[in-house]
Amino acid sequence: MSGRHADPSGTARFAVGMVIRHRLFGYRGVIADVDAAFGLSEAWYARMARSRPPRDEPWYRVLVDGGEHETYVAERNLERDDSDEPIRHPAVDEFFDLFEAGRYRPREYRM
Repeated sequence: MSGRHADPSGTARFAVGMVIRHRLFGYRGVIADVDAAFGLSEAWYARMARSRPPRDEPWYRVLVDGGEHETYVAERNLERDDSDEPIRHPAVDEFFDLFEAGRYRPREYRM
């Protein structure tokens, strides 16, 4: 994962702060980071990406609702969540400073 940023290629369907739902597993989450293409190791892909989604399309770091973990998900496995319900995750306040109209506003990144 490359850090908290938007997809520099401009091809991503989802942006940091958007609330999503996983198409296969049904969990909700919020986008914390976007990579223009798969950004983890080949070993991770072989072990975790069982459906073999394309590596050359956007992938997302997702804070999972109701848990303390994150997932790394291919774009084809996500859809927008329009429930207007906030995400319950302990890291939400680290990444975002406001939830409004079903979307989170990213905190200003400071080094």
